[in-house]
Amino acid sequence: MRFMVLVKASEESEAGILPDEDLLAAMAKYNEELVNAGVMQAGEGLQASSKGARVRFGGNKRTVIDGPFAETKELVAGYWIWQCGSLREAVDWLKKAPFDDGAEVEIRQIFELEDFVQGEAIEHHRKLQERIAK
Repeated sequence: MRFMVLVKASEESEAGILPDEDLLAAMAKYNEELVNAGVMQAGEGLQASSKGARVRFGGNKRTVIDGPFAETKELVAGYWIWQCGSLREAVDWLKKAPFDDGAEVEIRQIFELEDFVQGEAIEHHRKLQERIAK
């Protein structure tokens, strides 16, 4: 099973303040442990919402809303993609993360291709995924 691990934004991350060197070093060590265990497939930090935009869809109309966005607690500051045998395993890995007090991280299982398509469509979508991976 694949899981997306969503690191919630904070006032500091939205202000563009990077974690201190000790936390960055601890996170690098943690990421290495995840990679060595075959858990981590991807992971990145995201720039502050002030450098982003949202697109709202309404019928044929598209409205672009430039950041920053007000509700910090609803924003994502970074993510991982993990391969784990269960949600419990993902939770156990996350408990080892070197976050400070107050950090909030969400884990969500990713739908797999087979959850949506069957038969010949699976092969077509797999070929697209291979092209993306290159």
